[in-house]
Amino acid sequence: MRLFSLIALNWLLLLGLGTTPAYAQLTVLTCEPEWASLVAELGGAQISVSSATHARQDPHHIEARPSLLAQARRADLVVCSGAELEAGWLPLLQRESGNPAIQVGTPGYFAAAAFVTLLDQAHPGQLLAGHVHAAGNPHLHLNPHNLVPIARALSQRLQQLDPPQAAFYREKGHDFLARWQTAITKWEAQAAPLRGKSVVVQHGSLTYLLRWLGLQVVADLEPIPGVEPSLNHLASLAQRLPPGSAKAILRTPYQSARPAEWLASRSQIPARVLPYSVGGNPEARDLFGLFDSSLKLLLAP
Repeated sequence: MRLFSLIALNWLLLLGLGTTPAYAQLTVLTCEPEWASLVAELGGAQISVSSATHARQDPHHIEARPSLLAQARRADLVVCSGAELEAGWLPLLQRESGNPAIQVGTPGYFAAAAFVTLLDQAHPGQLLAGHVHAAGNPHLHLNPHNLVPIARALSQRLQQLDPPQAAFYREKGHDFLARWQTAITKWEAQAAPLRGKSVVVQHGSLTYLLRWLGLQVVADLEPIPGVEPSLNHLASLAQRLPPGSAKAILRTPYQSARPAEWLASRSQIPARVLPYSVGGNPEARDLFGLFDSSLKLLLAP
């Protein structure tokens, strides 16, 4: 009888029936890399996270490729900017994935825009052209103050989806927010010399960053948001921008370099590429590095 019991116990151990079940990580798919970085901060080892895009891709235009559909099918949570930024591809991804957990209106869908006040909201009856979103500017992650309510809400969502690990997520959230508030204080002190300076931009991708820092936009390379500038438009900008009249011509890694470089060569205004998102340059390895690098580039002589 004792021998039979030992044999039975060994079989149970081999089958995993006599041990505590392994914990299953939450699987999170984010639409943009900034949200993947935030999820990693809030979830640590309890989360498996991937991003549908990287910093050198225009988040307006993404193909719902088979590998991305496979990730969406497995996801417990999808985290996106919202405010129509992903309107051209996310609904298709949600529909074709066949995953009921990540549909709009479920706990498995999280839109960051729902937790902040958006800039540049369209007025009733306003005609929209190009990449103008009626809900407001969706590039909201570039004001670090926006990350505070978003991080709180996202931490609560992780706790809701994974109650056994709720205490862990709360602790990670408190730790992140403490470090983030300290970093904001440091960044705002460093950025004081930028307030009131003029810059030229390409599209509204950097609006939240520039308004947070008090930088003034004196020209936009795009005549219509999302429309490549013509040579005539660039020539008119060169005529009305005296040499050195702005601190920099700014663009993101996913925007064409040619317009900024053409104008820089004729206006003596330096062209600079800000990282825009996590992974936008080697220094922007996480959310903290994203703002460290952006300020370093803006403060450069």
